Amino acid sequence: MLPMQETKAESPVFAGIDVGSLTAKCVLISKNGMHAYAVMDTGAKPDKAGETVFVQALDKASAEKSNVRYSVGTGYGRISLSFVDRVVTELTCHARGAHFLDPAVRTVIDIGGQDSKVIRVNPDGSMSDFIMNDKCAAGTGRFLQIMARALETELENLGEFSLTSSQPSRINSICTVFAESEVVSLLASGEKMENIAAGLHRSVAKRVGNMAKRLGLQKKIVFVGGVAKNIGVRNALEDYLEIRFASLDQDPQIIGALGAAVLARERYLSA
Repeated sequence: MLPMQETKAESPVFAGIDVGSLTAKCVLISKNGMHAYAVMDTGAKPDKAGETVFVQALDKASAEKSNVRYSVGTGYGRISLSFVDRVVTELTCHARGAHFLDPAVRTVIDIGGQDSKVIRVNPDGSMSDFIMNDKCAAGTGRFLQIMARALETELENLGEFSLTSSQPSRINSICTVFAESEVVSLLASGEKMENIAAGLHRSVAKRVGNMAKRLGLQKKIVFVGGVAKNIGVRNALEDYLEIRFASLDQDPQIIGALGAAVLARERYLSA
């Protein structure tokens, strides 16, 4: 594990800002490693969220904007980040961030707020291939957010809650609207909430797992993105794919921002 140091950052510092549909993240690194990170809700203004999370990370590192020599923006909101030096796709950043933490990683599964991705990683940390679902909310954080609301529970509790299930419900629809209707009908019929939650996680695992099978899995395999914090989805994916994810020993939600910071450092040092 590479320790996160929330201490006064050395100069120069490099920043990666990942503005996703649900959360914005910023990671600061120097030539000696990681220093600090911050995470916040994106809200309705991705540009504002990017600037705010950047300042929050600087505060944690006891650094100033003048310490930052180069910055890279990524995520769906990257085009709104007028203050960064460069923007890069989240596919490239997730590959590079995972490789930075473990150079043996060859496959990255990322489930974010509005899309899901499976990325193949070269030995040098670059992306060799990918498959992506960005046309439908099924199998994403937004899908689980809507389902948690239908179950009248907090999204953060959905994973642990589902582990108490004795018999996961069968969720037939992959469409968010129809799946929500299924959940409401199951509740009305007296189905246990934990069984419904477990069934939803299996539905997500099947959706994303089939993408992974189409692309082909190469070990080591890691699971990143905000949904990777959901133990129910993680377990369901491992069972469906008959694998075990390698651990990155770092918050899975910041891997894209970390990769952006690594690219920022490489760009500056190679100039």
